[in-house]
Amino acid sequence: IYEDRIYKLSINCAKEAVKRGAKVFVQFSTGDIYEGSGSASKEDSKTKPWNTIAEYKLKVDKELQEMEGLNVIILRPAVVYGVGAMGGLTPRLICGRVYMHEKKKMEFLWTKDLRINTVHVNDVAKAIWHTSNWYISNDKSGPVIFNLADDNDTDQEAVNTHIRAIFGIETGFQGTVVSQIAKLNMKDATEEINELHLAPWSDILKAHKITTSPLTPYLDQELLLNNALSLDGTKICTSTGFTYDHPKLTTESLKEVIADFQELGIWPRDE
Repeated sequence: IYEDRIYKLSINCAKEAVKRGAKVFVQFSTGDIYEGSGSASKEDSKTKPWNTIAEYKLKVDKELQEMEGLNVIILRPAVVYGVGAMGGLTPRLICGRVYMHEKKKMEFLWTKDLRINTVHVNDVAKAIWHTSNWYISNDKSGPVIFNLADDNDTDQEAVNTHIRAIFGIETGFQGTVVSQIAKLNMKDATEEINELHLAPWSDILKAHKITTSPLTPYLDQELLLNNALSLDGTKICTSTGFTYDHPKLTTESLKEVIADFQELGIWPRDE
């Protein structure tokens, strides 16, 4: 599935771009391809994908850079959030809503300073257009790579600060010792964590007469590991003149995500 939907799809599109003489081809990659060492990864930093999607994205990135005749921009975003984003920070928001419902403290694995750097979806869209115009107007050729990350240097505690403000709940962290114990049997730990959230979320939706919703608090096993997503997103600014319209993660920006889902009828409206 990954081979077909990530690798083959991207390579076939790139080959067609070469055939049609496209001025520039934009490859949407991921910041998950870098080694999660904790220090901010630059575009030439060591790679060590920590999930299957990232493995195939990196495979594509490497091949596109060597494809003859392809003018390519590779964009590697941090965690994308904003209106319409169902992944990224949204599962954490759903967990916050679950713990508000159950009147319990929400605790995540690891520590408060685990990096989960962010970038707003509008800045991602802007970057695609901006870098394409920059590439063409400056007669660039060959591969160019840019990370996309705001200057918030978002970590788990930064996200929890906003979740506390939105849902009025207590938050905390399991810490390194408990998390290391969970890591010894991550499959069972992941199943247990997801069971804690999935059933209550389903009950909340039913109580608000929402029969179906694509939103889920389900967390993949890889997302629960001690992997720091820390990106240096400044090269795109210094090289192309790009500016981030959303340089900081805010409570209001996360409330906008929820409000949009409520308008779509897939998130409960609180009385």
